[in-house]
Amino acid sequence: MKILIIENFWLSERKLSLFEKLLLNTFSILPTLYARQLAAITPKKHIVQVVDERYSNINFDEKYDIVLINFNLSSIPRAYELANIFKGKKALVVFSGWYPSVNPKDALAHANSVLIGKNEFAWLELLKDFENGKLKKIYGPKKFDDSIKIPPTNIKIPGLVITGAVETTRGCPFKCEFCPESNLPGGEEFYKRPIDEVIEEIKSISQKTIIFYDNSLTIDVNYTKELFKKMIGLKKRFFCNGNSNSLANDLELVKLSKKAGCISWLVGFESVSQETIDYIGKTSNKVKEYKKAVENIHNNKMAVIGSFMFGFDTDKIDVFEQTLKMINELKIDVADFCILTPFPGTPIYGKFEEEGRILTKDWSKYTMKNVVFKPKNMSPEELLKGVKKLYKNYYSTPNTLKRIIRSLSLGIYPVFLVIVRNAIANMNSRRITKL
Repeated sequence: MKILIIENFWLSERKLSLFEKLLLNTFSILPTLYARQLAAITPKKHIVQVVDERYSNINFDEKYDIVLINFNLSSIPRAYELANIFKGKKALVVFSGWYPSVNPKDALAHANSVLIGKNEFAWLELLKDFENGKLKKIYGPKKFDDSIKIPPTNIKIPGLVITGAVETTRGCPFKCEFCPESNLPGGEEFYKRPIDEVIEEIKSISQKTIIFYDNSLTIDVNYTKELFKKMIGLKKRFFCNGNSNSLANDLELVKLSKKAGCISWLVGFESVSQETIDYIGKTSNKVKEYKKAVENIHNNKMAVIGSFMFGFDTDKIDVFEQTLKMINELKIDVADFCILTPFPGTPIYGKFEEEGRILTKDWSKYTMKNVVFKPKNMSPEELLKGVKKLYKNYYSTPNTLKRIIRSLSLGIYPVFLVIVRNAIANMNSRRITKL
């Protein structure tokens, strides 16, 4: 069979420039990881092509037996458009991804079948069923056990990609009420790959720099320490996600990450208010430990990328000023500022829906850069304006240059990362739109 796998992510409500496409593709930002996993596990008797529309064009003149479209909420219109095109060409259309997983009924109005959750092994079942003429409409998530392996991702994609990607663990048991990933069917189930298997995959990745796609490499620190120990000597550079409590209190973990080749840690600080952290139930965060976490990372010559979110019910209008003050004091190298988005399927969506606070169900606006709900302690306009002002102040030319100069002490790889990520953050700031 001839199979096309399409990865369809939102990045912007405007067209990307050639430079932006090159930057994102080169550094494999949001690479087609799941698409590559599905392609890697597909039996070799089939011909598989992987396309990411952000960088590559689809050849609609090709005839495919199966077209799988992996997409999220804000890219629904394009996913449905593609489905209609390929159904018109008599191809079997399969949906996977976050939105089809939480709303399969709606997805099935446009596709022949849906994969629920992250579900590579159900993909194999689907392929067999299709060949035998016994296709099912829904393939639910299979519970992880020792017999299941997350497939490798060493499937090449078009273009110059100097950053590879790997997934060592899957799932997050914390289930924050706003998180779409952990609230996917099966998303709270934490699964660890055998470390030796991960090491072999890392060795097989041609790129010298890789991204760990784990939700967090600090959920099981003993596992991660063993992984880092075995990575020492592989001469890879990498960036990964972690929680502030482990990075503040486990210096051995931080030092091992550096020895293994870590360039930076991305930390979901979410808020500089402990009241907000308690309200959202993020038990891994203690605001008083933020400084120690950042110092531990910097003292071991790695950069800190901080992620912050705004619009929680405990946020008041002064939250933007307080956040800017603290991140400057902490000397965070790069910061991402997100607007709280109540994704369907998450507890916070149910709450806001019940309270009549959802402003729009135009899913294309659910990008974490638009205000789609009514905040409690400020207007939607004030929330949007506050985040835009944060971007403007934090990423002003003098402040950006100051951070880049300060990062020189971390070494060539972290400095290069800080420069690139500051450029990407400036792109993100332009994606914030008017109400």
